[in-house]
Amino acid sequence: MTQQTCGFVAIVGRPNVGKSTLMNRILGQKISITSRRPQTTRHQIVGIKTEGEAQFIYVDTPGIHIIDKDRNRAINRFMNQAAGQALRDVDCVVFIIDRTRWTQEDQVVLDKLATVKAPVVLAVNKIDWLEDKRTLLPWLESLKEKRDFAAILPVSAKHGTQVAELEAEVAKHLPESMHYYPDDQVTNRSQRFLAAELVREKVMRQLGDELPYQMTVEIEEFREQERSRGGPVLHISALMLVERPGQKKILIGEQGERIKKIGREARLEMERAFGAKVMLNLWVKVKRGWSDDERALKSLGYDLD
Repeated sequence: MTQQTCGFVAIVGRPNVGKSTLMNRILGQKISITSRRPQTTRHQIVGIKTEGEAQFIYVDTPGIHIIDKDRNRAINRFMNQAAGQALRDVDCVVFIIDRTRWTQEDQVVLDKLATVKAPVVLAVNKIDWLEDKRTLLPWLESLKEKRDFAAILPVSAKHGTQVAELEAEVAKHLPESMHYYPDDQVTNRSQRFLAAELVREKVMRQLGDELPYQMTVEIEEFREQERSRGGPVLHISALMLVERPGQKKILIGEQGERIKKIGREARLEMERAFGAKVMLNLWVKVKRGWSDDERALKSLGYDLD
């Protein structure tokens, strides 16, 4: 009988290098939201993949970033802490960088990994965007000097290039263990949490350049109603919190067109994700200073526990 293996794999990197895209690609479905804006991911998101006797428990993390005068709010500190916490007691780390760029924030991530005993696999992402492919090989060679990585792999999370090879490398580091989750479970997050994230994704994709990061989503109602025909209906009410009246005006848009578009796109994505008809209601409320108030953050679900 083949021995079961199971282990935790932290996916880390600076903001916007493709951590969530990679996890979604590995799982074959969307668990983590994505956008072109940095710091889209704010929580640890667990994605579970079971293949035969092997169970991979991936932990997608917020981008580790430098706390400076422009990013020195409680929410920034929370995101860095959440990413750092994910490195405790993991069996393997996937460290993602963006092509042939090495920034100060990449170095911050590398420095954090100095005390991590687990093997670190370096994934050089977005290779499909490289204009001159000849620069890749010497760059990969130079990366060997930065740390004794378990492996260095060029990948494209978006297109799936070499992702199977990355998974095979991670599999080498899973310890013998019984599986922690049922074989058909793909995340430890609730549908309520995913609904909030999907609304936030649509806001960030549409208003990333106009609306600062002081926006979050709270689900006030998540109720399933059985129907005699056509399956159940999910009634979801989501409250979008911003910090200033001007932000509320941007979010609602001219004659409410912006919030209608956000609601329509979020509802369609929820119906695909949950396999049910969704009735979605959105509201916007001003809650001054929530992103720099640790108490408010905890009440809104930003909790390391």
